[in-house]
Amino acid sequence: MLEPLSFEHCSELALASGEQRATYGFTRVPEGYDAMESEIAELRETRDVVAFAQRDVASNRLVGMTRFMTIRARPDARTPYALEIGGTWLAASAQRSGINTEAKLLLFSFAFEQWGLSRVELKTDVRNERSRTAILRLGATFEGVLRHYQPSLVAGEEERCRDTAMFSVVDDEWPRVKAHILRLVR
Repeated sequence: MLEPLSFEHCSELALASGEQRATYGFTRVPEGYDAMESEIAELRETRDVVAFAQRDVASNRLVGMTRFMTIRARPDARTPYALEIGGTWLAASAQRSGINTEAKLLLFSFAFEQWGLSRVELKTDVRNERSRTAILRLGATFEGVLRHYQPSLVAGEEERCRDTAMFSVVDDEWPRVKAHILRLVR
């Protein structure tokens, strides 16, 4: 389940982010209460971000975060035409559990069916094979690698730019991708 991110989530998310931190090799995940509180404050103030806490319905505990980001709209439009789903992290105990697939179904559904988007993007560090495999498993199309596209999120590489693997789903692919994701979550 997705919940709009709020400061009320801070303690639980700080706890979740502390599980086996070695699993966050390519992702920046706040560590501790103060860092989580700062992250939530920053996300809530960022204009082109809509962030969510991810809750495991079976255990009723918060297990991570995800967001709409890089939201792009025409100046005269009320709704966007494209965005990125990203900034996702899950506690080690929630990884490979199906929670992320269900969250992506909710996010894609809202993007295409409520906002009427033309394009949804996903991207990852080109070296992150697990993330690339998960994105392809959803049915997204690999579009290529953008070299030195953005700063690395790997600890110790903060001054380096990473190569980024780009993926997308476009509106005319959504019915097929949705049917595929629904089969995955059943």
